[in-house]
Amino acid sequence: MPREVEPPTLQSDFVLTSLRASPPIRVDGRSPMQARDPELTFGDSLGWVECRMGKTSALANVSATMTRPRPDRPYEGTVTIHTELSPMAAAIYDAGRSSEEEVILTRMIEKIIRRSEAVDREALCILAGQQVWALRLTIHVLSDEGNMLDCACLAAVTALRHFRRPDVEVVGDEVIIHDPEERAPVPLSLHHTPYCVSFTFLDEDLPVLDPNHLETQTSLSSLSLALTPARELCTVQKAGGLALDADEMLRLVDIAAGRAKELNSLVEKRLKEDLAMRGCKPAGVPSSVAVPGLHKSKSSRTIRFAQRTQLYLKSENS
Repeated sequence: MPREVEPPTLQSDFVLTSLRASPPIRVDGRSPMQARDPELTFGDSLGWVECRMGKTSALANVSATMTRPRPDRPYEGTVTIHTELSPMAAAIYDAGRSSEEEVILTRMIEKIIRRSEAVDREALCILAGQQVWALRLTIHVLSDEGNMLDCACLAAVTALRHFRRPDVEVVGDEVIIHDPEERAPVPLSLHHTPYCVSFTFLDEDLPVLDPNHLETQTSLSSLSLALTPARELCTVQKAGGLALDADEMLRLVDIAAGRAKELNSLVEKRLKEDLAMRGCKPAGVPSSVAVPGLHKSKSSRTIRFAQRTQLYLKSENS
């Protein structure tokens, strides 16, 4: 893997001098505690989200398949997280080879989403001990211009909230999967929605919010906090040997909590706009009003679809 070239001393000194000016200003024109405005774009399918923060962008996609549960967790579905850093994100990353940054990114996303129990895995159970939903969250970093963790986390959380799985019905030992055209898909059950907020320290008394690539290169230490809009702290990750006192830590937590509320408001607004444009109905509600003479054919189509699914499940389990 190509080694990243350290920034020239002239650039590093300019970054520090700008932050120590009055008023302090960063190289991209922001104040020390000003974050970039994120942009959320939704794809054609539910659960497909692209997040842009300045020149940093990440794509998240959620998919669901039916599978057997783990023997020790018969009442829970599974959540798998996969991240990918390719040369498209930055020249220092190799294709088909996991880098240290990719491993760290995957571990952090797993801590924020999976280990904090953000997804209700018991709600993914279809038939206890036999069939559950297996969620797969895939994150592709398209461009890394600083703070790709916050960008990837925002894309992942938005994709989980945007995703809809098919509605299912259990009759005895048979699982009936309803056609999404006839019964509205069901959103995932989430315990909470964590948002990641990162700081970097260019000096002992110079923390900045949402660092860009140059600030990340010249930093002495970094701090990442995952919080919910209700100020619940899910994950704390600190890298580097710079000491941080309690008062400064509490101040940064307050700033991160306010940032989490802003991100949550943005996500809710964009989700409402996108779902309204798609004309999505609440879960369990038919997609169209039943019309005499057509109700029978619509029901039979659902039953035939369910029978094909049952045969597939039986052949897979046999």
